[in-house]
Amino acid sequence: MSPSKIPPLTYKVVAECSVSKARAGLMTLRHSEVDTPVFMPVGTQGTLKGVLPDQLIEMNCQILLGNTYHLGMRPGIETLRRAGGLHSFMGWPRAILTDSGGFQMVSLLQLAEIDEHGVKFRSPFDNSECMLTPEHSIQIQNAIGADIMMQLDDVVKTTTTGPRVEEAMERTIRWVDRCIEAHARDDDQSLFPIVQGGLETPLRERCVSALIERRVRGFAVGGLSGGESKDDFWRMVHVCTDRLPRDKPRYLMGVGFAADLVVCVALGIDMFDCVFPTRTARFGCALVDRGQLNLKQQKYKHDMQPIDKECECSTCLRYTRSYLHHIATNESVSCSLLSVHNVAYQLRLMRGMREAVHRNEFPQFVRDFMARHFEGEPLPTWIREALAAVHIELPPDIVDEQAAAQS
Repeated sequence: MSPSKIPPLTYKVVAECSVSKARAGLMTLRHSEVDTPVFMPVGTQGTLKGVLPDQLIEMNCQILLGNTYHLGMRPGIETLRRAGGLHSFMGWPRAILTDSGGFQMVSLLQLAEIDEHGVKFRSPFDNSECMLTPEHSIQIQNAIGADIMMQLDDVVKTTTTGPRVEEAMERTIRWVDRCIEAHARDDDQSLFPIVQGGLETPLRERCVSALIERRVRGFAVGGLSGGESKDDFWRMVHVCTDRLPRDKPRYLMGVGFAADLVVCVALGIDMFDCVFPTRTARFGCALVDRGQLNLKQQKYKHDMQPIDKECECSTCLRYTRSYLHHIATNESVSCSLLSVHNVAYQLRLMRGMREAVHRNEFPQFVRDFMARHFEGEPLPTWIREALAAVHIELPPDIVDEQAAAQS
C-alpha cells in the first residue's frame, strides 16, 4: 500500500485487562505513533506554557493538544497556511489533536450566541464578531493540520437540565455531518465526533447509536468534568464506553486529575487532555501519587529532597524542594520547572497503566495507586462504586468516605 493510501489513523488494541474494561493500544498517525492510554498536554495557542517542544520530546510525549478557537483568532488561518500548519509553526514534529472551539460556548458564554447555523462570538481580544460554524471550525483545523480534529458540537454546562440538553445533543449529531462534508483533508487528518447528552443515559445512548453510523476513525466523549457530581460523571463514561466500538480510540475530553484518569482507564477510555498539570504548576504545586505538594509552604524551606524520588524528569534530577520553594510563584522559571515535572508525572502515570495492562496486572495497579493516593484519607465512595462496576474490588482497609462520616 502506498503511503498516500495508508489511513491517517489506525488503531490496534494490543492488550486488554481480563477483569475491567482497561486496554492498551497503538494508534498510528501521520506524525507519530501513540501508545494508549495516553494523556495529552494542552498547548492552547501552539505552546505548552513553560515547556519547550524539545523538553516534551525528552519526556516521550507523543501527542499534544491545540485550541481551534484561539488559534483561529491568533495567529489566524492565513498565518497557519503560510507556515505550513501548526507542526511547522511551533516546531513540533509529533502528533497534534485540536478541539473544535465548541467548549468556548460554555467558557465564553457571555460572548456567544448559539443557533443552528453556528456560534457567534465576540472576540475577547478586540471585541470584533466572529461566526464559528461547523464548516469554519473544520476550515481552521485543516489549516492547523492536526492529526486528529474534533467536530464542532453544541456544548452546554454539565449541570444543565431540561429540553436544552436534548436540543444540544441532536444539534451535535446534525453538525457532525456538516463537519464531515466540509473536511477537505481526510487523507491526512482524522475527524472525531463527540458524544453529548448531558447526564441523561437515554440521550447518551441515542447519541452513541447515531454517531457510530458515521464513517469515522475514533470518538470523543464530551460534556463532562464541568461541575457535575462524580457519581454522574463516572456513570456517563461507563454508559458511553459500553457502546462505543472496541476497535476505535475513545477520547474523554478535559479530564486530568490522577484518580479520575485511573478510574476512567478502568472504564475503557484511551485518551485524555487537561490544562491541570501546567495550571497547578503556576500556583507552585507539584503532582505526586499522594496528590499535590504545595511548595510555597514553609515546611519545604529546608527540604533537600527532589519532588519525587521515583521521578526521572529533569526537574527532579537537578532541583530540590527547598530550591523550588524559594522560587515558587516568585520567578517565572518556577512555572517551567514545575510544569516539566507535572507533565512528566502524568505521562509516567499513563505508562504505568499501560504496562500493568500488558502484564494483566491492572487491578492490582489500581489498588496500589488508590492506597497511596488516599493514604490517611477517606476513599471517595464514587471511586469504589465505579471500580466495582468493572469488577475491581478495593480492599476494606481503604476506608470510604461514607464509613468515615459514620464513625
